[in-house]
Amino acid sequence: MWMNAYFDYEATTTRTSRQVQQRDIKLFIGFLVREAGDDSRERWTPRFSQAFIEFLRSTLDEKTGRRRWGDKTINRILAHLKTFAKWVHRWRPFPLGNPMEKIRMNTLATGLEIERALTPAEVRRILDAADRLPIDAGRSKDRKRYRKMKERPMRKGARPYRDRAIVYTLVNTGMRRGGICSMTIENISFKEKSIRTLEKGGIEHTYAINRQGLAAVKDYLERERPGDNERWQSNQVFLSEKSRSTGKGLLTPQTINKIWNQVAAIAGVDGKSPHSCRHAMGKLIMDKTGNVAAVQRQLGHRNAQYSLQYSRITRKELDQVLETIDDPLHDRKKNG
Repeated sequence: MWMNAYFDYEATTTRTSRQVQQRDIKLFIGFLVREAGDDSRERWTPRFSQAFIEFLRSTLDEKTGRRRWGDKTINRILAHLKTFAKWVHRWRPFPLGNPMEKIRMNTLATGLEIERALTPAEVRRILDAADRLPIDAGRSKDRKRYRKMKERPMRKGARPYRDRAIVYTLVNTGMRRGGICSMTIENISFKEKSIRTLEKGGIEHTYAINRQGLAAVKDYLERERPGDNERWQSNQVFLSEKSRSTGKGLLTPQTINKIWNQVAAIAGVDGKSPHSCRHAMGKLIMDKTGNVAAVQRQLGHRNAQYSLQYSRITRKELDQVLETIDDPLHDRKKNG
């Protein structure tokens, strides 16, 4: 009952975020019923919260034999429970106090994240591939049939300027996929070079963006979007093609993945996702400024710990440093 009331009157996050929150809270309620016999509010005590954490940490996957929930997932579940417990406690105090108040999150090995960042060389290749989209993407491959034409025709559903703008925005802001999907026309400031969008957890965040990124967005707004907006009549920046028979014209994170994978294949970049752009942006800002607060401001981290990871060195960079160390024995041999 309390969970239903929480989502009816308190939660203001996006639909997908609410689904994750509900799943996490239902996981806890299921544990409460199994261990305590029912889901009465009075059963939820600080000791029971700790027992739930031990359950999450010790449960193994039957197929792999590994932990079912990793530290990062456990932290997400605990964060949702903390917010939920605080709300319940405000309206009807728990007998033994807020059961999540003193629960601490797991310490994460955040240094591993930078290994997933795009390298500067990969960034160049990705942007070059994106620039080729208006030239090649979606065009007929039948050179013989259209040999007399200066340019082969492009299929109706192709949106090369849109896809190019999405890639440029990912690379030049570090924005998440959900933020790309939530961008609205009125929240783009060409004067201030910034984009405000709805981010993870339903929180608005403003990203700085460079001139190149804004130019790519402007190209799309002028060349492709007006035709699609005739049908969809939406304030969202990135729209589906007007020929699409279903939906409301809005893109999904899965669509962003598809666009990214197509461009990455052209660029010859393997094993990197749209989120790799976020890690690359964090590392770039840290390399240029050495300022954790600057990373935190651009990426919107509420916890500085996540921004601090970009001050670490990757294994590849460490190997390069070690290779520059001179071998004294080798130098003596060289000098006779």
